[in-house]
Amino acid sequence: MRRPLAGEALAKQKLATFEQLQPEFEANFHFIQEVHGQRRFAAFPVTETVHYLHALWVCEWKERLLSVHMDIGRYEGQQCLSLLRRWQEGETAAVVAFLQRKLGGLPFADLTRQIQEATAVRQAADGLLQRLVHGRLVLLNRDMNLMQAFDAIFPLAEEDLISAVQVACAHYGHHPDQIEQQLAEVEDPLFSYAPHPLLAQRNMQVMNTLGINVMTLPTDLPGERSWKVVAPTEPQRPFAESVIGGYLTLLSRNNLRKLRFVGSGIVSWVRHGFVGRPE
Repeated sequence: MRRPLAGEALAKQKLATFEQLQPEFEANFHFIQEVHGQRRFAAFPVTETVHYLHALWVCEWKERLLSVHMDIGRYEGQQCLSLLRRWQEGETAAVVAFLQRKLGGLPFADLTRQIQEATAVRQAADGLLQRLVHGRLVLLNRDMNLMQAFDAIFPLAEEDLISAVQVACAHYGHHPDQIEQQLAEVEDPLFSYAPHPLLAQRNMQVMNTLGINVMTLPTDLPGERSWKVVAPTEPQRPFAESVIGGYLTLLSRNNLRKLRFVGSGIVSWVRHGFVGRPE
C-alpha cells in the first residue's frame, strides 16, 4: 500500500478552505489589476481605497493557503490590515504613503525614451513599439487612479473621513476586533508555509485561468507583445545540434592538443562533455 505524501492531510485541508475563498479571491484579483492600470476609474471614493486594501489582504490569504513563497511580498496583506485598523483611529498619513509607494513613482520618462528609440529604428513591425505605448498608457491609468484616490481623501474633514473609513471597513469585514482575529490567524497551521504538489498544481491552474482572463487586450495577446514571442520565420535546428555559448571556450580549456573532433559524432561529444554540434 502506497504511503501518503508527507503533509498531504494539511494540503487537502488548505485546498478545502481555498475552495470557499476562491470566488472572493478571483473578484479581488481582478479589482487589483484594474486599479494597477487595466482600467481608469472615473472616481475612486474612500470605499474603493478600503476595497483595495481588503483585496490585497484577500490575495495574500490565497498565497498562504496555497503555500506560495511569501518572500516576494507582493500583496503585503498583513500591513493592509494594520493600515485599516489605524485608519479607523485617524491615521491617514500611513495609508497615503502606502498608496503612493504602491501606485506612484512610475518611469514615464524612461518609457518615453524607449518609445523614441524603438520609433527611430523602426521596430513597430515586431510589436515592441506597440507594447511600449500600451504599457505607458497602463501606467498612466495607474497614476490617474492614485490621484483619484487622493482626490477623494484629501477634501474630507477628519471626522467625515474616519466615519467613511469605518463604514467601509464594516462592509468588508474589518472592524477592529475582526482585524485582531485576522492578524492572529497567521499563526494557524492552515496559513503556514507548507509546500505540496497538490497546492502547487492548484495554484498554477487558478493563476493560468486568471491570467488569460486579464490579458484580453489585443496588445496583450501572444505574438503582439514583442519580437521574443513572434512566431519564427524559419525552422529551428534540433536542440542537440544547437551550438551553445562557451563552446569554443570549453574546447580551448579541455582540448590541450587542439584536436578537432570531425567525424566523431554526437556520441563522442556527449562523452567528452560537449553539447554543441562538432564543427
